[in-house]
Amino acid sequence: MYFKPDSRDLIKLLFLCKMALSRISADMKDTLYQQLGTGKEQGKKDFVVLIDPDKLSLRNVDDVIRLSIESKVDYFFIGGSLIVNSMLDEILTNLKKACNIPVFLFPGGTNQISYRADALLFLSLISGRNPDLLIGKHVETAPFLKISPLEIISTGYMLVDGGVPTTVSYMSNTYPIPATKDDIAVCTAIAGEFLGLKLMYMDAGSGAKTPISESMIGAVSGAVNCPLIVGGGIRTPEKAAANARAGADLIVVGDAIEKDPSLVTEMAAAVHEVSAVKV
Repeated sequence: MYFKPDSRDLIKLLFLCKMALSRISADMKDTLYQQLGTGKEQGKKDFVVLIDPDKLSLRNVDDVIRLSIESKVDYFFIGGSLIVNSMLDEILTNLKKACNIPVFLFPGGTNQISYRADALLFLSLISGRNPDLLIGKHVETAPFLKISPLEIISTGYMLVDGGVPTTVSYMSNTYPIPATKDDIAVCTAIAGEFLGLKLMYMDAGSGAKTPISESMIGAVSGAVNCPLIVGGGIRTPEKAAANARAGADLIVVGDAIEKDPSLVTEMAAAVHEVSAVKV
């Protein structure tokens, strides 16, 4: 189900329904965020499959879900920069029917909200200077998220130059952090953590030619205490494992799996092999 945050009548209706919606029970509140934090403390490395509803057919989604279950994938991220079709809810429904793997919304816009997921990454594009993506769109969606059953996790989103223009950089009208400027990435992440953001997500973007370097990952990981998510341009199990060893807590792969779903098995195994907590 989708909600357009420009309808006052809809906001009133949703608030009237607030008592009928169970946000998250007291003993389960922030379960996923706490799980991520505990995992970081224990040295656990998680593998995340990113599904973009615009890019995967339902047939391929079923293959990815089956392989993810078999490979003990830790999480699903669902979202994209555009999402111009109506498959978001259908994919979420299929995921929830098939498995218990937690599902995070990774929204590229205010129309990418569904109560069928478990949590939502409340992304603030801290690497850019676009006010809409720093706070503007967040204000629009806040009333809906406040009463939703989703677990909302504030996340500092950092775009890093992957060698080619990406959809997200174009759509956000921002410049990514230069790939060789570890110091800028470190300072950006520290600032985000000081602002209270609970996660950091470094992304080279879908289809990136050059993935984020282990040097930058290590520098950022050593500078912040919050869990670090890394994605974009990861095409091989070796690179996924290298990112985990460098300090990434969650490794996200989408584009490579869209092209070859069988990579789920190898990549999940490579990341879990690095983990101090064995799956």
